[in-house]
Amino acid sequence: MKKLMTGNEAIARGAYEAGCLVAAAYPGTPSTEILENVSTYPEIYSEWSTNEKVAVEVAAGASIAGARSMAAMKHVGLNVAADPLFSFAYEGVNGGCVIITADEPGMHSSQTEQDNRLYAQAAKVAMVEPSDSQECKDFMKAAFEISENFDTVVLFKVTTRICHSKGAVELLDREEVGIKEYTKNIKKYIMVPAHSRVKHIEMETERIPRLREFSNTTEMNRIEWNDRKIGIVTSGASYVHAKEVFGDTVSYLKVGFSWPLPDQKMKEFAAGVEKVYVIEENEPYMENFMKVMGIECTGKEIFSVCGEISPQIIREVMLGEKPEEGYTLDITAPNRPPALCAGCPHRGIFYAMGKHKNKINVTTDIGCYTLGAMAPLNIGDISICMGAGISAGIGFDKANRMAGRDKKVFGVVGDSTFFHSGMTGLVDAVYNKSNMAVVILDNRITAMTGHQENPGTGKSVSGVESPQVDLIALVKAIGIKEENLRVVDPYDMEANYEAVKAAIATDEPFVIITKQPCALLKDVQKRRANLYCQVNQELCRKCKTCLRIGCPAISMKDNVVSMDITMCNGCQVCLQVCPFHAIEAFGEEVK
Repeated sequence: MKKLMTGNEAIARGAYEAGCLVAAAYPGTPSTEILENVSTYPEIYSEWSTNEKVAVEVAAGASIAGARSMAAMKHVGLNVAADPLFSFAYEGVNGGCVIITADEPGMHSSQTEQDNRLYAQAAKVAMVEPSDSQECKDFMKAAFEISENFDTVVLFKVTTRICHSKGAVELLDREEVGIKEYTKNIKKYIMVPAHSRVKHIEMETERIPRLREFSNTTEMNRIEWNDRKIGIVTSGASYVHAKEVFGDTVSYLKVGFSWPLPDQKMKEFAAGVEKVYVIEENEPYMENFMKVMGIECTGKEIFSVCGEISPQIIREVMLGEKPEEGYTLDITAPNRPPALCAGCPHRGIFYAMGKHKNKINVTTDIGCYTLGAMAPLNIGDISICMGAGISAGIGFDKANRMAGRDKKVFGVVGDSTFFHSGMTGLVDAVYNKSNMAVVILDNRITAMTGHQENPGTGKSVSGVESPQVDLIALVKAIGIKEENLRVVDPYDMEANYEAVKAAIATDEPFVIITKQPCALLKDVQKRRANLYCQVNQELCRKCKTCLRIGCPAISMKDNVVSMDITMCNGCQVCLQVCPFHAIEAFGEEVK
């Protein structure tokens, strides 16, 4: 039977058919749906881990105990998980283990555009690279076999296009491989220096030569001989794009097992064509490898290291064809920059912080709330990575003090981000007596990636009730004093104003926790379905204060301020900031 599947769905199906037993992940576009789909198979234990490092460690532990396991994350998530990855690479596996990295050329929803093929090269672990949904499933099954046959963790590299594009996938039955016997072996699994030295030598002299031989013989790396004037070396989505442009008019070396690279097959291919082109996204990974071997090829001289490769780009760069113009409109569509949703609970506290822009610096973090840095709220000086909203704030505060700047630093994180990597930052702030204030935006979900559960929601990935971490008790346990803690309803502007003022006034670590669920949660939408606000035009003085909260439900046209009641959920932040009491609330909550 065939089924239309996204790459992420097919990866999950491949894990299922391969007999995978344990799966862990942290949500991150474009990888999020992998675990969401894996969790639909009851044969596989699935969990949202607190972060990617934990996910890889869960998978590694399960593997060593004998179970086939996997971990999934977006490309920057592998940065978080790099520590266990490199150690696990030395140790090797028992049950097969696959780590999925979903790269994002073009940075549709990411802060960097890194090429994680370089991780395989650095960690010296096998890597496979599918090009479509069918290969996503097939390569997952193959990856588990490779992992066990070569005693290595396998890095499974996909990109946004592959994750989210759909294709027909042949479905097969699950293979129950069971759990391998575990035998205690401290020389293999305890990475103290004396053992690591031996394991490193074993890896270099035994595992890698075997993997290199496999790379040159596996059908994952295949030559497609056609006309031999042009030969294209490519992988992943770039292979599909090249095939769309050239069809069978050129020859291809399609690389699906991409570390170690197939050196002999590359030499054979280059010798069989007149001119070699390398089409790959981001870094010149294959190109540099070939050039080191003395193979003449053209790659990043004509293709950019930035962004995605597309059929249009290939046509323009290699054939000199201008992109075809599509349909045009008589009007220009309005610019729609990303913004916090109508009724977003983050808006109130950000507006309150904005009242003190001359007195504060804000180190923000990765999530919906990063959008607070955009106009008109303009709350945010820096954003680095998950958890840095607190950790970077500590350094910012110290530098401010040294420079004699009389500014309070506010570090902003979400609830899921706090569990991910913010807790250690807060421990550091308390331990090292930082003068910063930390704002934890508890919206009861991991919102940015599509509403995944986290340790603070009380539910697991499969929707089963689980212990709920008490955020307030946790913050107190870390060392925040009772008098330096405020828990506020972010829809209550007076509470927001008071909390921000109190945070500015203190010279000790201070925490504000805002508690309101995400406005897009289904139960919230049902509960607030009848609530909305409207402008009383007789009282409105066109002062535009309501526009400064940046709510997309509020607009001004022809000098008239109005509310879109189809978007408004009646949070009443606008009502509270209006100096002329010109906004009125209507409706009641659905009980």
